[in-house]
Amino acid sequence: MSQNNPPSGPRPLPGQESSVESRAGLVVIGIVVVVIVGIAALLIRSNAVPTTSAPPVAPTSVTPTGNITEIAIDIQGMAFIPSQIEVPIGDELRLTVTNSGDQRHDLVFANGAELEALAPGAVGVLDVGVISGDLEGWCSIPGHRQMGMTFTVQAVGGDTGDGAQAQDDSAQTNGDSSPGGHGAHGSHSAGASGSTGVPTMNELLDQAAQQDPYPAELSALGDEREHHYTFTVTESIEDLADGLTRTVWTYNGTSPGPVLHGRVGDTFHITLVNDGTMGHSIDFHAGELAPDGPMRTIEPGESLEYVFTANRSGVWMYHCSTMPMSSHIANGMFGVVIIEPDDLEPVDRQYALVQSEIYAGADGQAADADKVAAGIPDVMTFNGRAFQYDVHPLSAQVGERVRIWVLNAGPNVSSSFHVVGTQFDTVWREGSYSVWHGKSLDGRTKGVTGAQTLPLQAAEGGFVEFTTFEPGHYPFVNHRMNLAEKGAHGILKVE
Repeated sequence: MSQNNPPSGPRPLPGQESSVESRAGLVVIGIVVVVIVGIAALLIRSNAVPTTSAPPVAPTSVTPTGNITEIAIDIQGMAFIPSQIEVPIGDELRLTVTNSGDQRHDLVFANGAELEALAPGAVGVLDVGVISGDLEGWCSIPGHRQMGMTFTVQAVGGDTGDGAQAQDDSAQTNGDSSPGGHGAHGSHSAGASGSTGVPTMNELLDQAAQQDPYPAELSALGDEREHHYTFTVTESIEDLADGLTRTVWTYNGTSPGPVLHGRVGDTFHITLVNDGTMGHSIDFHAGELAPDGPMRTIEPGESLEYVFTANRSGVWMYHCSTMPMSSHIANGMFGVVIIEPDDLEPVDRQYALVQSEIYAGADGQAADADKVAAGIPDVMTFNGRAFQYDVHPLSAQVGERVRIWVLNAGPNVSSSFHVVGTQFDTVWREGSYSVWHGKSLDGRTKGVTGAQTLPLQAAEGGFVEFTTFEPGHYPFVNHRMNLAEKGAHGILKVE
């Protein structure tokens, strides 16, 4: 029976470094404080809904009316309902926000007002401040703004020009200087496009040399037919290059997550635990289940059981299916399940590679959601880090038969997998052979044949087999060369 324990991974986000014991002590202290504060609050005001006030904004020429405009907002899916309101100039604006969706959302404004993230079913009250001009708001959780979670306050009843400029300028004094990001939200910011430098090839190579490589070698299957794993979701910081870090969301602290390996008919038992700060989920393409239960989004502190039987061979992707999926995948929440075809012949070496994309946000932040939506990655990887197998080469011996399993995790770009200096005599893609031991399976091609690439769209997988006849260094690449030059590149060292 297989058992997986979360490995050590990237360092935790700021504020998450404490040990279990210290956290337990803090919880006891926190309970006492909460009880005391709670009693005091009840004496002052019973049944109160938490209210968040706007920070001071820049002075404006608008004279406050003394009136309060109160409006109820509902969150449904990836939208604020209504998404646009009118408020008289000079009125204070108070919003009561109900989260009727299935995952956490917040609401921040360009003037610095912010409502902390609301869990599904929660209600919060936000005092936005005196309205002096048109004002924009949005959900600052990565990718949500790009999915349409924006909110507009239209000021009515007077000249909004100076006031609007004052409210926009006030954002600079309240830690929000980038669209889609909010200074007070740490890992929930999605830095503006171009807000950080993109690391060079040499910088990525230097960083890869300082890190242990992700294990690429795939062991032969054992006799077990039941596989048990615990997948723990974490959100942490990792080094992308010297002086540049990024927030990653992972299963068991690595991206890609654990490689699952089995035969047709094997059963996999997965316990998913959410130790993150937002909703997450998991979707195994290797299973055939209604998504409603096992693929549902779970909140921080929750867990679920996901059991599936692998009925078909394949190189199957798994990933977080919480919206927006593109951002969750781009932040590291993906992996591969390899279910071997029946009667697969033994080889001397086999490796598993997962291609993925990095969209660099501001230093220390999650992937830039605008870049993810545009689909032009800054960095490419095999097994989560650019160029790592250039400085930590894979190995083989002259004359050995090598099999490389490849999954393109995306979320956006394609792969054209190629090993320089070789020809593939076997190619298996998405459930079928195109070439098998140098013979075409189209029923028409005669004689010995082969292939030079394994083409894969996002979420597609397959494997290639080949033999090398001379010692040397054989690069393996995505032959979309602009992507190879961004990091989808490694070396097979043959001795």
